[in-house]
Amino acid sequence: MTEPAGERVPAAAGPQSAADPQSAAGRQSAAGAPRAAGPLRAAHPLPAADALPGAAAAPDWLRPLVNNATSAPLPGPLAGNATASADSRSSAVLILFSNGTGPGGTGRPDVLITARADTLRAHAGQPAFPGGRAEPGEDPIATALRESNEETGLDPSSVTPLLQLRELYLGHSGYRVVPIVGYWSAPGRVWAVDPAETAAVARVPIAQLVDPSRRGRVRLSQGLLAPAFEVGDMIVWGFTALLLDAVLELGGWNRPWLPGRDLVLPRDSVVLR
Repeated sequence: MTEPAGERVPAAAGPQSAADPQSAAGRQSAAGAPRAAGPLRAAHPLPAADALPGAAAAPDWLRPLVNNATSAPLPGPLAGNATASADSRSSAVLILFSNGTGPGGTGRPDVLITARADTLRAHAGQPAFPGGRAEPGEDPIATALRESNEETGLDPSSVTPLLQLRELYLGHSGYRVVPIVGYWSAPGRVWAVDPAETAAVARVPIAQLVDPSRRGRVRLSQGLLAPAFEVGDMIVWGFTALLLDAVLELGGWNRPWLPGRDLVLPRDSVVLR
């Protein structure tokens, strides 16, 4: 989450078991631990997500995420999300976790992230969760699974939807986004199906995302200092980083990270407005 201006973020004292979501400590809520953020804020008392029928099948290491998301508000800046305009468009994204097995896995729990093609008109080159605009008659789950299949070749039947997060509004693009959290029970091969739309597809270990040495901030156009993650040669930032940070917090995986570490975005990055 975002580090408030002027607030020092306690540095991590050393390796912590929360970096391993499958460890006993990693399955505990991180409430009360030092954080790279201020108090959690909520626009309303509703919990961050509704449980879907598949939530009962969540593995033990994802159980804290399911429990916290269905009982606590969404943490971080997205909690104060603005009201959507009348002409906004519906969309959905898939936040897909796996236990790290299968093609491209590292044996450690991971999450699926894509990089948008540099040639796209909107958000070119940005890391993102797979997803996109809803088609007529689709619910958010159907949209998230269809778009993920079209972008990464993901087999929708291999995914167990666990949570449907509250709808979020992206004023700069005019989209209403419903994040779907899923568990990849049978990970298969994924790839950039259409290079004109998707530049890369990666399964990123959770332990890498919460590594304090890979965390930082970027300054958006309106002056907001927002969280960011170094993933290989990419920087995950913007809406994707805000949402990822909130989900990691709800899962109890976030770790303290060093204050004042500002990351530089690529020159041609699209800045949130």
